[in-house]
Amino acid sequence: MSRVGKNPINLPEGVDVKLQDNLIVVKGPKGELKWNFPDGMKVIRQDKNIIVERPSDTKQFRSLHGTTRSLIANMVTGVGNGYQKALEISGVGYRANVQGRKITFSLGYSHHVEYTLPEGVSAEVDKKQTSLTLQGIDKQLIGQVAANIRAMRPPNVYKGKGIRYAGERIKLKVGKAGK
Repeated sequence: MSRVGKNPINLPEGVDVKLQDNLIVVKGPKGELKWNFPDGMKVIRQDKNIIVERPSDTKQFRSLHGTTRSLIANMVTGVGNGYQKALEISGVGYRANVQGRKITFSLGYSHHVEYTLPEGVSAEVDKKQTSLTLQGIDKQLIGQVAANIRAMRPPNVYKGKGIRYAGERIKLKVGKAGK
């Protein structure tokens, strides 16, 4: 039995779950998420818990059991509390500016780089314009947006400048040996 998959998902106050065929709809104070879970997986609601069961012990259902439970738990957490991901911008002249749904980056290129945020994601920049915080209810979407922004200028392993996740440590390499 899957150790992750057999754990029940506790529903906090204010979060409502509706099950229809293979569609699960999770509503909460922060918003609403929908997901079509895989055929064959059983999602059962018991009072303030959600339980995910698999029909058999085939390899396919064993692999889907824990994944299905984790994705539903992420949906419940997202609509209840929301998710956030912080990015740090380091380098001389490197900065970000948020204007509505667009983030404008100055990353040492000859031009400014613009990134349009998808629906469901909001961004905030601190006063120094070197720390960016992404917020939303969909954990996968927040992670993908953060990865796309980081890919614009990944951290340089020689100087350490670029965009990195908050708390990410970059092991700096030694430069060329001089004479």
